[in-house]
Amino acid sequence: MLFTKFQGYGNDYLVFEAAELKGVGLSAGFERLGAGEPFVEFVRRVCDRHFGAGSDGVAVVEPLGGGEEGDFRLRIFNPDGGEAAMSGNGSRCAAAYLHYAGLWSAGELRFSTRGGVKRYRLRERMSEGAFRFEAEIGRPRFDSASIPMLTEEPLAEVREYPLALPCGETLRVTALQMCNPNCCAFVGDFEQVDWRRLGRAVESHMAFPERTNVEFIRVLDRRNIEARVWERGAGETLSSGTGASAAAVASMVGGHTDRHVKVSMPGGLLEVLWREDGEVLLTGEAEVVYRGEWLGEKAV
Repeated sequence: MLFTKFQGYGNDYLVFEAAELKGVGLSAGFERLGAGEPFVEFVRRVCDRHFGAGSDGVAVVEPLGGGEEGDFRLRIFNPDGGEAAMSGNGSRCAAAYLHYAGLWSAGELRFSTRGGVKRYRLRERMSEGAFRFEAEIGRPRFDSASIPMLTEEPLAEVREYPLALPCGETLRVTALQMCNPNCCAFVGDFEQVDWRRLGRAVESHMAFPERTNVEFIRVLDRRNIEARVWERGAGETLSSGTGASAAAVASMVGGHTDRHVKVSMPGGLLEVLWREDGEVLLTGEAEVVYRGEWLGEKAV
């Protein structure tokens, strides 16, 4: 099975064409895959950094007929085999693959995802295998039902919510649905906070029935923030597109920043604009790493 590995700010994805994966049980449509299904086990193996190719996830692209449903179907899978509604960096890697492989050349590309149709605009082809895109990520939702988040009573907005952790600590969080469930906490200094331990605890907290991505945010000024991400099903990541978007929007609704900010993560700098119509635009890069052939199918 042929694949191409791309990375966006250190957040790396293995991009497969759907036709390559029929042998490992990839089902059609957007239904969830069960934990014991062959494709789930395949994703776990291929993402493993010691026994597989190694990545933060798998992106699967499949051509569509155009029209309202989009140009390509895109499915994103986390290293644990779970399917995400969307990934900012993963989808950008998939868009870069289509241009790199010569499967798409127009300036705008539409992906049909579990989170709806997303538009990607090629802003710059920086080299043969490096691309810069502006993407419509979606409109954030803040009510507890949409996140989803279980609270004592339904909330129209989850901001500065005192989340009680199993260890006895209380973490004040701002939660939102930004393609995926996201839970954000503001910190003064990453070195003074054990954010990895807290991220692990919050990801699987009983308040989040679908688990959640966790972002820790340090505000620098009105147009710049720093973030660290503990991603659902992946753990610590160098970068996250939807995580950057969630961190930026949480900073905006909290009154900490303007509606156009740069988000610094260990892997690099992403740009987020929250338009007046509610749509979030994410601008960033993706670069090819290598092509490969997966030979471990018989062991799945």
